[in-house]
Amino acid sequence: MEKDKDLSAIGQEILFTSRNELYMNLPYLDVALCALRFQPGGGVTLSLATDGETLYYDGGWLADRYLRSRIYTNRAYLHVILHCMLRHLAKKRGKVPELWDLACDAAVESILDELHYPCLEEGSIPAKLKFYGECRGEMPVLTAEGIYRRLLRLGLSNYELAQLQRRFLVDDHGLWDPEKQDDQEQSQRQDEKWKDLSEKTRTGMETVLAGQATGGEAVLEQVKVAVRDDVDYRAFLRRFAVPREVLAVDGDAFDYGFYSYGLRLYGNMPLVEPPETKEEKRIEDFVIAVDTSMSTSGELVRQFLACTYAILRSTETFTRKVNIRILQCDDQIRSDTAIHDLEDLRDYMEHFELAGGSATDFRPVFRHVAQLQKEGAFTSLRGLIYFTDGMGVYPQKRPPYDTAFVLLEEPPMSVKMPPWAIRLVLDLPGLEKAVRETAEELPDLIDLDELPQL
Repeated sequence: MEKDKDLSAIGQEILFTSRNELYMNLPYLDVALCALRFQPGGGVTLSLATDGETLYYDGGWLADRYLRSRIYTNRAYLHVILHCMLRHLAKKRGKVPELWDLACDAAVESILDELHYPCLEEGSIPAKLKFYGECRGEMPVLTAEGIYRRLLRLGLSNYELAQLQRRFLVDDHGLWDPEKQDDQEQSQRQDEKWKDLSEKTRTGMETVLAGQATGGEAVLEQVKVAVRDDVDYRAFLRRFAVPREVLAVDGDAFDYGFYSYGLRLYGNMPLVEPPETKEEKRIEDFVIAVDTSMSTSGELVRQFLACTYAILRSTETFTRKVNIRILQCDDQIRSDTAIHDLEDLRDYMEHFELAGGSATDFRPVFRHVAQLQKEGAFTSLRGLIYFTDGMGVYPQKRPPYDTAFVLLEEPPMSVKMPPWAIRLVLDLPGLEKAVRETAEELPDLIDLDELPQL
């Protein structure tokens, strides 16, 4: 018993030492590094674990790692802190546990391997570098969400999964299970706390500590993803609608008091008749551009188009006759399809094929649209949505219409989008949520089973 107490005290001292050394090297993480209290036990053996409030530790395990190298304990401490900052605990709900745990560990380790400080560098491990390289072929920033989707697609065997877990396993995720948390409000407050800490860290790195956060780009890239709010793609798409008069009763502009008074006073003779038209915002002239470079997959494009179709299917945003152009482009225009009604859009989606596969250059799309405008192809072009990963050559001059770049992943910090561009980061769950909510609101118009299969 006395030995256990000694090891617990030693373990706590090691954690304090690691925290101080990390603070000296990464001052932009000061608040986050001090956000967990230390406690031995908690059912943890040969590891570290956290529930977002407390860091549980095994003193013997910490002492053994510290004797081998303090780098191991520094990395383990920061590994746990980054899990909390990136909100991996709260995001586990609804995920396949073993795949989500692995994705989170891999994402955090990728950050640690890019922080080139003597207190964190453990040297290159070929197996880890190979995994990072394979993931970066599909995503610009190695987020847990992106790695998780990749693991789902791979369908790894138990042996392959165990091999990957052995490369990245550092801490125990047993306390993460959101289904076992009795107080959901407390869990939500805890998530909000870490989101706030991450937001403060992001602000500090971008402003006060800009230029001092050397080597922290990997942290900032992932923190920007962690603090990103959920977006409503339906509301975003509707901003491109323009006012139009439609044949319908305008209840807001009609006084039913005079109408009913006339009926009571004169029988079937109302004093006023309801207006037969009303003004609504509808999408008519519109351009959808799709990045068909090597970094874009056909499956993601179909998901994006399915979501856009479901939202446009709403009678409140889509007129009977429209003028939508769908362009495919990598470094040149690969296809230009005119859409005049919903059936055209549905048919396009059902027979969609990705054309291209070269580098990304956004400029040909804007030159092509300018030519279409000159030829009179549009009467009132309100906007253009460009579905892309964000990495390419942008035009320098702002076009005479709103332009939005819809990204499924946060692009690397090296990507500088022009100030006039509207930027929306929308992940796959966000796309699926938009489709589902639109279908629930309009069950008579949208049947999820009838949407083109992905």
